[in-house]
Amino acid sequence: MTRVCFVSRVRPDRLDEYRRRHAAVWPEMLEALRDSGWRDYHLYLTPDGQLVGFVETPDLAAAQAAMAATAVNARWQAEMSAFFVDDGNPDEGFVVVEEVFHLEAQLAAAGLPTAPAAPTDADVVAAAPPTPAARHPHDHQEHA
Repeated sequence: MTRVCFVSRVRPDRLDEYRRRHAAVWPEMLEALRDSGWRDYHLYLTPDGQLVGFVETPDLAAAQAAMAATAVNARWQAEMSAFFVDDGNPDEGFVVVEEVFHLEAQLAAAGLPTAPAAPTDADVVAAAPPTPAARHPHDHQEHA
């Protein structure tokens, strides 16, 4: 499975509507993405319109081609194109970003476990919140 990050730019005057549209994507579009090989797909939007996407897929080009062959994608892209700064289909105009760090890959390459170690009793005690007396020791002193 390949991890892909990409960027694009949403028009600043369309940000609220873009968010609304993506809060309720058409069920047919969701199914088409799933069936075309898009996995763990996320979109993130900055306040100035920078769109960052992340998807896992066996083959990005094949996933894009499979989506391009669906009628629902043609309808969705036609509606979404007005939201983007650049002309053309938004799903073809994004820029793929190079991955430069992946924690789990580097842990594995170093021969280290990728899952955290189970906490010890000492870790649990150290993480426990202080008792009221420990937080405010002066509150529990006798006053003369």
